[in-house]
Amino acid sequence: MRRFLLTRFAQAVLQLFAVGSIVFLLVRLIPGDPARAALGEGATEEQVAQTREAMHLNDSFVSQYFGFWGRLFQGDLGTSLLSSRPVMQDLPNRLGNSLELVLVSLVIAVTLGVLLGRVAATRADKPADHALVAGSIFGISLPVFVVGTLLLMVFAFLVPILPPQRFTTPWQDPVAHLQILILPVVTLTAASCAVITRMTRAAMLETLSADYVRTARSKGLAEQRVIKDHALRTALLPVASATTVELTTLIGSTVLVETIFGWPGVSSLLMSAVGQRDYPVIQAVVLAVAAVVILVNLVGDLVVRALDPRAEEA
Repeated sequence: MRRFLLTRFAQAVLQLFAVGSIVFLLVRLIPGDPARAALGEGATEEQVAQTREAMHLNDSFVSQYFGFWGRLFQGDLGTSLLSSRPVMQDLPNRLGNSLELVLVSLVIAVTLGVLLGRVAATRADKPADHALVAGSIFGISLPVFVVGTLLLMVFAFLVPILPPQRFTTPWQDPVAHLQILILPVVTLTAASCAVITRMTRAAMLETLSADYVRTARSKGLAEQRVIKDHALRTALLPVASATTVELTTLIGSTVLVETIFGWPGVSSLLMSAVGQRDYPVIQAVVLAVAAVVILVNLVGDLVVRALDPRAEEA
């Protein structure tokens, strides 16, 4: 296990370095002058030149690159070119808002997906199974922006049970925060729950036909115990792997969900920074999201190794 952790940690460092280098190059390929974007079109050439000097945009590419990594190693993610605020003042809150959406959606999707998949597998080829399979296919086929737009139209405007509200933190008003959280979470949960339901159903059907399950039944074990202690536990291995993939998918889906519902997360911060050519914010957000995705994959690998004794022997 120690060797595995050291190897995965080294890979994570290299991956972050690669992501940081790539995004540093790509943001500088965005058309337009960030100094003029920060000052506005009415700025004079002298003001633009002074701002470019203050932003170190006149330095060579190599100097900017090593300066970026030098500040990053000191914990400095830079200062926004537009707001003149350190990126670290806004990024933690924005990242926390996005992770709240993702983690709540994942917990609900996994819980419902495993329960529904178990029901479908234990009632294979029965009406309940057919209904759950059809529902999961329907959930997978609907894009996130379609689900979000429909939910917003129905529950915020046609039947205003959850009308649009200004964002409030759970510490300011827990009830209001819960109300504005419901629609984004349902939007993110729909497709992931459908995927995990199908994965759980397929894994359990394969496990229920295994020899050791038939042996457990022949020994007179209760059916619920056979399902819980043998079939479901073994089926959770591929479900754990699928959950890791779904978590990264949820992180990507927040771009649309935050835009639809006006949720102040890192995705909306990134979209705004790209449109305004705010280099430090773009670099910080991409690195933060990359770090979260890499950590998710590491935790997923550890969970799979914990569930599968054969992985420890490899």
